[in-house]
Amino acid sequence: MGIYSEKLEEVKALIARLQKESPKQTAAFNQFMMSVEKPGALSTKEKDLINIALSIAAQCEWCIALHVKGALNNGASREEIMDASMQAVLMHGGPALMYLIPVEKALDEFTDT
Repeated sequence: MGIYSEKLEEVKALIARLQKESPKQTAAFNQFMMSVEKPGALSTKEKDLINIALSIAAQCEWCIALHVKGALNNGASREEIMDASMQAVLMHGGPALMYLIPVEKALDEFTDT
């Protein structure tokens, strides 16, 4: 298992713990997340691409893993993911540029399987 697959497992474990420790809050967050991620004016793929850029700007490798995997699952190409990633660099500068490293590593890991 690669590092970004491990990050996805860590997210799943966190959510499972929170569902036991804070079930109402976790259920409310999950319901909100599922409603926002449904296709609307934007497709699920487009939303994942936006979320990749936001994950880079927020410097969250767990979020990067989650949304790169989601974007790939929803039909995004490597080129689309990297193009969306560059939007974060445009808006967030040098620190965001460094977070293209985990984006590329996640892409490599998730597309090699």
